[in-house]
Amino acid sequence: MINVKSPLQVEAMRKAGALLYEIIERLKEAIQPGTTTAALDAYAEQLIRKAGAIPSFLGYQGYPATLCTSIDDQVVHGIPNDEPLRLGCILSVDSGLVLEGWQADSAFTVGIGEISPEARRLIDVTEVCFWKGAAQAKAGNRIGDIGYAVQQWAEKHGYQPVRALCGHGIGRNMHEDPEVPNYGTAGHGARMRAGMTIAVEPMISAGTWEVELAEDDWTVSTRDKSLCSHYEHTMLITEDGPPEILTLPGFVWKEEEA
Repeated sequence: MINVKSPLQVEAMRKAGALLYEIIERLKEAIQPGTTTAALDAYAEQLIRKAGAIPSFLGYQGYPATLCTSIDDQVVHGIPNDEPLRLGCILSVDSGLVLEGWQADSAFTVGIGEISPEARRLIDVTEVCFWKGAAQAKAGNRIGDIGYAVQQWAEKHGYQPVRALCGHGIGRNMHEDPEVPNYGTAGHGARMRAGMTIAVEPMISAGTWEVELAEDDWTVSTRDKSLCSHYEHTMLITEDGPPEILTLPGFVWKEEEA
């Protein structure tokens, strides 16, 4: 069942989204060559709890950490560890929190030091895939419009959206209806309504869209070991026009983007 949020509930989600944005900005400053993902994870948990919130991921279906930290060919759900981050790799960080009962979820990918032009292009195209999809998240449009826009932009640049994983509705629970795939057919799927809150999160592979699960039962990687980039925000479907990006407070759509 798709939950439409009331104005009071939306305001609570704005607060959660703004807090997650602040924490992610501080996390980004801490990402350096030689830093460990375990250290980043501990820092994230400290920031979240100090702000009076709860890590969404820690303990979720048994997940053992606050962050998902996925490196190079890892798509999502990489478990933080004590291995220092290497120069030239790319790191995807997925983070979520619960503030006063309401969820926020966001992800980004960064290069560690100087990275290859190919890796930088993948990260950049993935972010544009997000914005292409998010621009379709309007009242009256269908969920398939988002996936279609993401897929078209990825494939135009020679990439593939991962199909086994997708975005989702979000609210009191981290994962709610509807699922929001990163591929699909325009005009298909659930119709979006004002007050819906969803997380759009393109996971874009430089090679195949096929994935495999590691022995830890969490880490998902591309089957051909190609690089993968991930970008995500939580958003609100508005009455008129493009969505409000709850995990990017203050963002204003440009007329040509909307």
